[in-house]
Amino acid sequence: MKINKENQYVAYVSTYTMGDNHGIRVYDVDTEKGRFKEKDKVEITNSSYIAISHNRKYLYSITDFGVESYKIERDGGLTNINWASINGMRGCYLSTDYTDRYLFVAGYHDGKLTALRVREDGSIGEITDEIYHKGLGSVADRNFRPHINCARMTHDNKYLLVADQGMDHVNVYRLDHRRGKLALADVIRSELESAPRHIKISKDGRFIYILHEWKCFIDVYSYEERDGDPYFEKIQTISTLDGGQNKNCAASALSFTEDYQQLLSSNAGDESVIVYDVDQETGMLEMNLCLPISGAYPKDAEFFPDKRFIVSLNHESNSMTFFRLDLKNHIIVMNGPELKVNAPNCIVFHKLS
Repeated sequence: MKINKENQYVAYVSTYTMGDNHGIRVYDVDTEKGRFKEKDKVEITNSSYIAISHNRKYLYSITDFGVESYKIERDGGLTNINWASINGMRGCYLSTDYTDRYLFVAGYHDGKLTALRVREDGSIGEITDEIYHKGLGSVADRNFRPHINCARMTHDNKYLLVADQGMDHVNVYRLDHRRGKLALADVIRSELESAPRHIKISKDGRFIYILHEWKCFIDVYSYEERDGDPYFEKIQTISTLDGGQNKNCAASALSFTEDYQQLLSSNAGDESVIVYDVDQETGMLEMNLCLPISGAYPKDAEFFPDKRFIVSLNHESNSMTFFRLDLKNHIIVMNGPELKVNAPNCIVFHKLS
């Protein structure tokens, strides 16, 4: 397997553990051929989601009833640091603030947001705040009570954006950096039964992208702070489906290229991936391509670091599929056979030092 020595990467893939207690897989990344080769696997149960600290030294993972921290070794291997309880049901998403002092965990099953302190050595400390979302949404299928699915800081490190699928809104919390406490500062309301699922933020922090699972669209907001308060203005709504039809489909992944020039999403149902070009001045999105990914339920999908390839994590078909990306001609082409992995959830690339 050929690996560019000047630009080496590993990929971490989180999975549910069904008959196998290794919930994180570590792969060497061939950036020239657009392929993975498994190099290690980590014992952890039901890794719903993983995230790397902003200083790139530590990896954090959801596990049953809590979170685990790992030191990222020079070769990309993971060494366990500690486990910490979140005092609730298994989470579905986690992230750190931009100083890596706090870890935020989103709880889909119990509608709970948990903030934990992070120590200088990367270990997870005590819980600093716990917030249960309350209320009743639309009494339709599962969408009738709080389901928190995402929690991430604005790039100025002032506000935590928390997507609640069940309540169809994003709560905006002001972070007290000394105590780790959160106070509600605003609410971004979405369409009824649209189910906000993921949030991404432009490189300069001026634009917020909110993916809605059930109605398969992305809302784009401008963001700024005015007189000490956050201010959001919707500037675009764009479908994640070619043609805009959302019958029996659900939007899932949301990720940027490393240069933030393109944004990717995926759709279960028609099993597709969609790539947008991002206007760096206005924040607006324009569809570049929307094509099948040769798998069932692309729960996550990600650009390779040089954006010449895409990998799709197909949760229901227990596979990863690889594609060569041609942004100029608006196509993706299958790049080799699928790689089997049980119930993949999330993927993160990491550049080796």
